[in-house]
Amino acid sequence: MKKYNQMRAMLSIARASFRSSTRSPSAVVFTLAFPLIFILVFGFIGNSGGVRVHVAVDNTSDTLNAIYKILENNPAVNLYADSDSEIYRALKKGDLDAIAHIEKQDSGYVVKVATSDIAIQNGQLFKGIVKQIISELNLRAMPNITLPFSMEDQPVIHGREYKTIDFILPGQLGFSLLSTGVFGTAFVFLNLRQTLVIKRFFATPIKRPYIVIGEALSRIIFGLIGAAFILTLGHFAFGFTLIHGFLTFSIMMMLCALGLIIFMGFGFVVSGLAKNESAVPPLANLITLPQFLLSGTFFSITNFPNWLQPFCKVLPLTFLNEAMRRVSFEGAGFMDIWKDLGALGIWGVIVYALATKLFRWE
Repeated sequence: MKKYNQMRAMLSIARASFRSSTRSPSAVVFTLAFPLIFILVFGFIGNSGGVRVHVAVDNTSDTLNAIYKILENNPAVNLYADSDSEIYRALKKGDLDAIAHIEKQDSGYVVKVATSDIAIQNGQLFKGIVKQIISELNLRAMPNITLPFSMEDQPVIHGREYKTIDFILPGQLGFSLLSTGVFGTAFVFLNLRQTLVIKRFFATPIKRPYIVIGEALSRIIFGLIGAAFILTLGHFAFGFTLIHGFLTFSIMMMLCALGLIIFMGFGFVVSGLAKNESAVPPLANLITLPQFLLSGTFFSITNFPNWLQPFCKVLPLTFLNEAMRRVSFEGAGFMDIWKDLGALGIWGVIVYALATKLFRWE
């Protein structure tokens, strides 16, 4: 008697499930149509310049002086503080207009200003603001022989234009994967239970893990086809940056697969909790909506209030979005994004441990 082929049965389930996904309007809308609408809108809009100058003061600066206090209270200047590596990376991307280093010397204070060739106008504007402040402070100190404040230009940092699409596309791609993983998985397994399809599977020799893997495989393939389409369209139609070409594309696809696997865990949790189909959308939205709004999908989480940012930073979609942006624009490898990967791994362990307890076959 020929031995039952578990692998062939699993692939048959995957093929049938994949065909079902392609015929599902909701799956196509959440995986392709919805993200593409936003990508097209933001791709055509392009970049819009800001009115205020965004400046970082490095960690070694002396901030106990008059010039820093004036800059801090200047409505035309947004001051930021972060590690030196982060602010120089932001300057090269155009997220910052300038970096200021305020140094105390024997004769007074020196302000060293570094700018990039991405934001030349705003960089020059900030230099003008600093020069004006220095002039006013020095006029007050005229009785002194030496002028207490001065400014030095630093070499121009050469950067690469960080377009709106470079920020928006990874966020929309992440949300597409989240929706596919949560809604797709939850609805599929709930429907299989309610229609007694899983019960019929039990009448065959196929083992339970192969049923789950077969269904999961179809979701992963469907999600990755959508991701590849979004990346390709974004790159060739709107100039989305894939810094190392196909290598970057390949790393992005591996990140998409990892994110999708983790997000499917949330779908298993929802399918275990939901008693019927009407209960799936509220439960799924409790997982997807906060991440859609708070994980840097449309704009940086630094725009949120300080008390809310710690919560935003620990969401799984935030880690995936940040990893994909670093890979696509900066050419980061897996070793460079190990913190994001580690955080996603922790989320994976938590959510699948929960799914194991809540998932029901019948």
